[in-house]
Amino acid sequence: MRKSGLRAALVVSGVYLFLAGCAETQLLIHSAKRAGQAIDSDGDTGGYYKVGNPYQIDGIWYHPEENYEYDETGIASWYGAKFHGKLTANGEVYDMNALTAAHRTLPMPSFVRVTNLENGRSLVLKVNDRGPFAKGRIIDISRRGSQLLGFQQQGTARVRVQILADQSRAIAARMQNQDQLARVGSPITVDKMPKATVSAETLPVPDGASASTSTVTPAPAGQPAPIPQATEVARQEDLIKNAEKEPRLGQERVEPTSIFVQAGAFGLFENANKVRASLSPLGNVFLDRVLVNGRDLFRVRVGPIANVGEADTVLARVVGTGYPDARIIVD
Repeated sequence: MRKSGLRAALVVSGVYLFLAGCAETQLLIHSAKRAGQAIDSDGDTGGYYKVGNPYQIDGIWYHPEENYEYDETGIASWYGAKFHGKLTANGEVYDMNALTAAHRTLPMPSFVRVTNLENGRSLVLKVNDRGPFAKGRIIDISRRGSQLLGFQQQGTARVRVQILADQSRAIAARMQNQDQLARVGSPITVDKMPKATVSAETLPVPDGASASTSTVTPAPAGQPAPIPQATEVARQEDLIKNAEKEPRLGQERVEPTSIFVQAGAFGLFENANKVRASLSPLGNVFLDRVLVNGRDLFRVRVGPIANVGEADTVLARVVGTGYPDARIIVD
């Protein structure tokens, strides 16, 4: 009887342990599902983080990269109804009434400030698509963005495009962490778990007490305390929310600009001068000497040119003359 009773108790204990294990498993599964739902509700665009490999369009190679120092002037265009409702290059749904943009090489998503150099209007846009691939354009803006920047009717504008580095890094971190979470299928990723940080020092011995032989090592002097993970995540979320906040239209002070077509930049004066001579029938062609990374370069430019339409014509002629890397410059 005692043996059978012990056997029965063991069976009952095993059942309880099994049920407890099942309950724990169900709890983890339920938690994972809730985490996945939270990701869907937080990032409702349905997109993913993407930089991408080098690619070629119409014989021209483009090299996407995480360039958090990007700052360029050039010509902007806009796109609208033809692409409305279609997927962007990073899997979001294009909305021509949202404040987004397409860029050839910047990470997706990232945030840029676009300033219309003709009227001073400035707007923060989220890059979530690739383009434009028309020669002479550096960014393609949503219809709503072009309206707010004041160039929808004319179709193009001289602009300055500057990446917002902190905000772009923050959204990259969030998107990549969410992607890892989705692939793991669990709310816990071991390599992302915060590690406990212990700061200790040797304490003086109280009166009447004997000194202990054990001591603890103090934290190295001069090292800042690590930022708690939750604090850093909150800071990143604030950056993203501020970048996405409406309205984002500002007014900047701008100086008059001119349009040129640049055939190329050359290290040797002789080579640049030969190109200048070959392009002289196109109009006012000149050499512009600049210092880039400690190196003298000689730029061959045509201009100044009155407007974007004329610049497009000159660009096509320069390319047709044998300079496929020629581009429109705004200075």
